[in-house]
Amino acid sequence: MVIYNVTTNVQEEVHQDWLNWMKTEYIPAMLDTGKFTKALMTKVLTKEPMGGITYSVQYTAESMAYLKTFYVEDHANMVAKTAIFKGKIVEFSTELQVMDEQ
Repeated sequence: MVIYNVTTNVQEEVHQDWLNWMKTEYIPAMLDTGKFTKALMTKVLTKEPMGGITYSVQYTAESMAYLKTFYVEDHANMVAKTAIFKGKIVEFSTELQVMDEQ
């Protein structure tokens, strides 16, 4: 199992709109790609020096093959969807391999 983690810092002025959009549109669209089995959204409790509110969304994929297919088939489209918040969010992604789950 692998996790595609996207960490996003959101400016406070668009925070509520972004959060609603993530819950009702973006995360469902990510799951609708068929590449991920679930998504977990968390709020980062550490305050960022640059301000804003930071979240991490972890999308679980059954294998690296699913994640690679996501990059080829869906990634550009999903990135394009975030354009409505251009200049109001800063994002970075990481790939995580699940080593153990208890």
